Amino acid sequence: MDQGANTYFGKTAELVRIAKPVSHQERIMMAVVKYSMYMSLAALIIVVADATLVHAGILSMLELALTFLLGTVPVALPAVFAVVLSVGAMDLARKGALVTRLDSIEDAASMDLLCLDKTGTITQNKLSVSDPISFQGFRKEDVALMASLASREETKDVIDLTIIEYARAAGIDSSAYKQVSFTPFHPATKRSEATIDGRGDRFKVTKGAPQVIISICRSMSEETRTQANETVEALSQKGYRTIAVATSESEALDNFQLVGLLPLADPPRPDSKTMILELKTLGVKPKMLTGDNIAVAKEIAHQVSIGDKMYRMTNLSALSEADQVRILDENDGFAEIYPEDKYRIVKLLQSRGHIVGMTGDGVNDAPALKQAEVGIAVSDSTDVAKAAASIVLTEPGTHQIIEAVKTSRQIYQRMLTWVINKVTKVVQFVGLLMLGYFWLQAALVSVLGMVLVVFANDFVTMSLATDNVKYTSSPNLWNVKNITLASLVIGLLLVAGGTFAVWIGIEYFGLKGGGLQSFVMLMLVFTSQFRPYIARERRRCWSSRPGRELLVATVATVLGFALLGVYGIIVPPLTAYEVLFILVFSGVLTFSLDFPKYYVFRKLGL
Repeated sequence: MDQGANTYFGKTAELVRIAKPVSHQERIMMAVVKYSMYMSLAALIIVVADATLVHAGILSMLELALTFLLGTVPVALPAVFAVVLSVGAMDLARKGALVTRLDSIEDAASMDLLCLDKTGTITQNKLSVSDPISFQGFRKEDVALMASLASREETKDVIDLTIIEYARAAGIDSSAYKQVSFTPFHPATKRSEATIDGRGDRFKVTKGAPQVIISICRSMSEETRTQANETVEALSQKGYRTIAVATSESEALDNFQLVGLLPLADPPRPDSKTMILELKTLGVKPKMLTGDNIAVAKEIAHQVSIGDKMYRMTNLSALSEADQVRILDENDGFAEIYPEDKYRIVKLLQSRGHIVGMTGDGVNDAPALKQAEVGIAVSDSTDVAKAAASIVLTEPGTHQIIEAVKTSRQIYQRMLTWVINKVTKVVQFVGLLMLGYFWLQAALVSVLGMVLVVFANDFVTMSLATDNVKYTSSPNLWNVKNITLASLVIGLLLVAGGTFAVWIGIEYFGLKGGGLQSFVMLMLVFTSQFRPYIARERRRCWSSRPGRELLVATVATVLGFALLGVYGIIVPPLTAYEVLFILVFSGVLTFSLDFPKYYVFRKLGL
């Protein structure tokens, strides 16, 4: 068991097990709930303390406490959040992106940095062999033959399959050779090796990273070594991934000779450049991660417009953690990395405060995919990568990544509307209930009335899940302090307007007792229907058309409660004139607050 844990795949499995991103939306939602409860409890303590001093009955105090709690506890939070995210997930599924972890949709709205695995994400992962280059008296056919002998179909390795297919297409006959043993490619050694029975003797063949293969050809002349290195560099600058091939004279000897080089072309996906440019316009910085040498990385990065600042991972490892984080921030990509480095890169970027996305397709990408707030597995990924990711692309290409970012930012806007609406509601309810108690020494709303208000409010806020909203051109970050301040201003203005309405109800309509409670209940219901219309827009409330579901929910609720007030079905009745007055008053009051709201939102950067 211990030996298995120490293997390459064992270590990968352990990284997948411990990888876990922080749930940012959970933290924000809990903060909203916490501060709402603090506000409610503080007001409740003040009211109960006063009620105790004037020797109010226990039943009255319990009724007050229940009314306060009903007005402030976000009972619909789980349902609203689940509905909003589920609607977004269904929308993404129609666009070719399956969401496996709902909270990652919300995180995608705040994602400011996306790490892109080169092979399979930026490039097509469809390798083709270009013209082989031979050395030391070998022929081009020898390069293809030895490379195919150092490969095995059963590994399903993309490079192995490409080389074997190329050798067959070129008519290379390997029937006279038998593979006795085979060591597949490993990221640590960066080469594969096979023992071959043929030519009347057994010998070894190996293929892999040029720097590794050239280093084991110890008998090579300096002139040939220089020529080979220069050829690799020239091919890399053209975007070719180069495989070096070497053979030994016999099985017993490790005196490898360089047979030649196989240039492999893996062109970028047709939509990669467009996707990367659009990511930049959305304020998301792309970073390319690849195991290829730095010259190849620079060429591919140039072709898809990621940037020119590439850095070798081996150089990064020698620096302090603070310098590593700085280098990660400053550069556009990293070359010659090992699979486990991707996980470390994601962790380091998160320590800097970034919300990180990661794309990948292989088993070795799984830890980084799971650790990232937004792990994206491309369409042809392994099952392990798909299981670790939070978003799985179901179609070839990368345009779905842009759709995920845009959709998540729309979801953020809907959730921000809900939070502003919720905090404003808490301020309005708590303020009016406190003023009503100290002014009239009675509850302005009955327990039943508050239940009806909560039901009406939650009914309309559910419809925000499909509201018509626009995505922003930059990442969305939750600023709880500014959101609370903006909501506090709107809430206090609603309290002031509500107090004036209560005064009219008492002085002009002569309401008291149950009639006054019905009057205030309807005012709270109607303002709760109109309030989302000013909260849903950061600009003027008329800047965009509300969603159909929101409009239908508002009309149905307003009509239903107007009839309930007139006919007094389960609450004390009011006259039609009184109901009409409080409806018009609530509408004028709420929509007039759009002007101070616009100023406050701009001032606080919402």
